[in-house]
Amino acid sequence: MYLDLLTVLKGSWLGHAGRHSAWLYTIANVLHVLGASLVVGSIAVFDVKVLAEHGKHAWQVGRYAIPLAAGGLALQIPTGIILLAVEARALGVNPAFYTKLAFIALGLANVAIFHARFGKMLRAGALPPEARVYAGVSLIAWIFTLFAGRMIAYL
Repeated sequence: MYLDLLTVLKGSWLGHAGRHSAWLYTIANVLHVLGASLVVGSIAVFDVKVLAEHGKHAWQVGRYAIPLAAGGLALQIPTGIILLAVEARALGVNPAFYTKLAFIALGLANVAIFHARFGKMLRAGALPPEARVYAGVSLIAWIFTLFAGRMIAYL
């Protein structure tokens, strides 16, 4: 069923447009990289703040970093679909693609759990020591998402 969905995506108007329009593919690629830099850069700044200063005043960083990361993710999803549609059958079975999706899932689950557990404390300006574990997992997950995404071209 998954392979059938990839075949349909590749054969869709989006796949066709991505393969035959240098501008669509180029713009999607540039915006995907921009989205990645916003996601990982913003999250990394927040995570380092939590790690280095035990979360002291992390909310000040978070009030800027979190919307930037969300904006980056909002860029990444549609541009990622365009990039995938171009060669969906080949890219969709690439081990690096699976790895990238797994690290994205880990990063998103981690941020959801972090905010569920520590959201009120974050807004109050103090985080418990265990918040550092989540910041470390986050940093690793998003950096490895970048590595896996880059490796898609080489596997």
